[in-house]
Amino acid sequence: MKRALIVILVLPLLAVTGWAALVLLFAGPGEAAWVRTSLAAVYALGSLAALLRLRPFRLALGVWIIGFLAVLGWWSSLRPNNDLDWQSDVAKLAWFEIDGDRLTVHNVRDFDWRSETDFTPRYEDRVYDLSKLRGADLFLSYWGSPVIAHTIVSWDFEASPPLAISIETRKQKGQDYSAIKGFFRQYNIVYVAADERDIVRVRTSYRGEEVYLYRLNVTPGQARALLMDYGATMNALVETPQFYNALVDNCTTSIRHHVTRIEANPPRVDWRLFANGYGDRMLYERGSIDTRLPFGELRSLSHINVRAKALDGDPSFSRGIRDGLPDPHSVAKQATAP
Repeated sequence: MKRALIVILVLPLLAVTGWAALVLLFAGPGEAAWVRTSLAAVYALGSLAALLRLRPFRLALGVWIIGFLAVLGWWSSLRPNNDLDWQSDVAKLAWFEIDGDRLTVHNVRDFDWRSETDFTPRYEDRVYDLSKLRGADLFLSYWGSPVIAHTIVSWDFEASPPLAISIETRKQKGQDYSAIKGFFRQYNIVYVAADERDIVRVRTSYRGEEVYLYRLNVTPGQARALLMDYGATMNALVETPQFYNALVDNCTTSIRHHVTRIEANPPRVDWRLFANGYGDRMLYERGSIDTRLPFGELRSLSHINVRAKALDGDPSFSRGIRDGLPDPHSVAKQATAP
């Protein structure tokens, strides 16, 4: 019986040991990869040796706890920093300034892309009239597996270009994105406010991603509340940076955090929040996007790559990629028409 209890206890300890070894591998002290790899290997092998060889078991457990607390102490000491040498596409943090219905968004990105790596950087301040906010839309952008997509929310204003906001990793120069590293405090989280001709077109026309656009079934009031909650987070990040987390603070789960704060009865957690490539099906089932067409037909119409490539840098880009898309607001307008 005692041996069985030890085996049951060792299994979760081995899992935690694996996590701590990965912390050292990706976030451990030392700039050189070989230093972190060596630390991770020494820690993992030492912990395994202690658990499997030291006896009595309480001694093994004590040694394991000391090693784990040392790693945990290092992990807890990591702090995000805004003052680093950032890549151009995330170099400036967007923030909101609100005066009644007048919204000024500072550092809106409006890059002129010629290829994935060749572009003219441009940031600007834009002013929006919140009383002219009509609703919000959602982009899903697929770069590989159909299970995972990048999500972008865009707010639609009358007589103004839409305001797209993309929740991303803020990468330093020379740093590449890694889904695994996203779990280990390797990136800041950043809210990129951008023109759709920038943030959507770079995906459809230069990165080879497959992009879908869905008109969300939200009222102007709901869209405004969501936008204001986004803005509060963006302003806070200017003062207090936060780490990106690939599980709980990514492009999709962060949207849920905002929705949860503004809705009295937010929708339940769904597995498709994490396998977000299927998020459009989830929204369809909930009635959060237009449901007048079968889902397969709606999804086919929502694929915007051909239209986006044809429009390219056209000033009517945002209007053109929406042409022919079912809009739940049109149903509401017809229902309230005299």
